[in-house]
This record gives sequence, C-alpha cells and structure tokens, in this order.
Amino acid sequence: MCLQFREVVLRALVISTALMFWSLLALPAQGGTVCTLIADAHTGTVLVEEGDCDSRVTPSSTFKVPLAAMAFDAGILTDEAHPVMAYRAGDPDWGGPNWTKDTDPADWLRYSVLWYSQRITHLMGAEALTRYAQDFGYGNADFSGDPGFGNGLERAWVASSLRISPREQVAFMRALAMDALPISSQALRNTRAIVDRRQIGEWIIYGKTGAAYPRRADRSFDYSRGWGWFVGWAQSGAKTLVFARLTQASERTNGFPGILTRDALLREWPDLVH
Repeated sequence: MCLQFREVVLRALVISTALMFWSLLALPAQGGTVCTLIADAHTGTVLVEEGDCDSRVTPSSTFKVPLAAMAFDAGILTDEAHPVMAYRAGDPDWGGPNWTKDTDPADWLRYSVLWYSQRITHLMGAEALTRYAQDFGYGNADFSGDPGFGNGLERAWVASSLRISPREQVAFMRALAMDALPISSQALRNTRAIVDRRQIGEWIIYGKTGAAYPRRADRSFDYSRGWGWFVGWAQSGAKTLVFARLTQASERTNGFPGILTRDALLREWPDLVH
C-alpha cells in the first residue's frame, strides 16, 4: 500500500510539473538579447558582437552537441541511427510524445530528448565528461551538479554546475565545423550529421537550441527569467560562419525560449551577414 501511494504521489508530481511547463505557452512574451556573436570560421575574425558575450550561464540543451561529439568518439554512439534506446517508465516525459518512444541519435537531437542525454552521461561517467569538456575548452567543465545533491550526471548542464559563455560556444562550434576538435574525424562527421539544418536564402544554417530557467534560493524555478540559446554554424559556398545568440526573458514567454531565440536570429540573419 505504501509503495502504491508513493507511485501515485510521484505520478501526480510529474503531471503537475508538465502542466506548469505547458502553461507557460499561454503567457505573454517579453525578453532581451544578452549576446549575439558571429565570427568567420576560417579566420576567427569576429563579424558581429553585441552585448555581454563573456559571462557564463547554463548551456542547457546546446550541450547535446558536444555530448554527441564525446559519445561518438567514445564509441557509445555509432552513427545517426544507432544505438536506439527505449523510453523507460520514470524517464523525463514532459517533452511530449517524441520523448516516450524509442530514440536514435538523430531523433535525440531533433527532439532534444533529455533522458537520452542522461543515458549517455551515465555510460561515460563524470571523469570522462570532464576530460572531454576540458579538451574542448567547453566552459567551466564542471559536472558536479547541484551542490549536495550528487546529480551531475542527470542535470549538470541544466541550470546547474556546467556553465559556458557565448564566446566559448562560438569557439567550440568553430572547432566542430573546421575539424579542429581533438576527436576522430568520423566522430566529427557523425556529430555534424545529426545537427538540425535550415535554409535562409543562400545560407544553410546548422544549429541547436537550448532553454533553461534559473533557480531561486528555495530551489524553485524562476519561469519569468528563462534563458534561450541558439548556437551553430552557417555555410554559403566557400564561406562558413559560426554563431551564438543568448537571450534572457524578463517575463514568462509564450513559447520555448530556445525556439524563440532561434526564430528571431533566423529572421535577422540576412541583415546580420549582408
């Protein structure tokens, strides 16, 4: 009876959290750009720099790109279709139906499936994650998680210990785009193959969104101050640019902060790179 009661309570908490999350979509949007940074991938020359591009914040789901590079290099992932991992009861499911089905590496990035990331981080372990992140120059490379909770492998990259600046995001994306990460060439190709791509005029833009909410002193989330990321690279003929945009809301948004950030940058892209 106690076990059944516990399961009912846990399920109720999951449902209430999901309802709170989806309720954000009905609320008005308000926010501002923290940083827009665009650089030439071949030379490193900064072409656009606006705002604070040096302060570190959570990478949230943009961490899936370096995590993919680590996992392909370590042999945990083999190609865009393998391995397929199955959803298990208790896995995070608030991302909707695409989070409760069998998932391969391509779908992991396409739908930003949190539990797939957690399977990889547990297989790799904190020591390997830290070593790769340090080799990549990826922010502070801190996978300790929330102080005192021992949850680094579940959420270090989600409003927790791992932090990165927009400038460091651009440096990482440049290394990825230009075959300069210290991993195998095959791992680099496999990682680039699963990053979402969109066409804007003559540009093919490869990128990953991310969103997270800061914690208050009582550990509750501040849904009025959501961070939004869009990071990646863009190609047009022989030109390759790398970019990062970071935003932070001042009110609850009427959409996912990362999606809003991506869509705004894509609208502005032709004017930014003319």
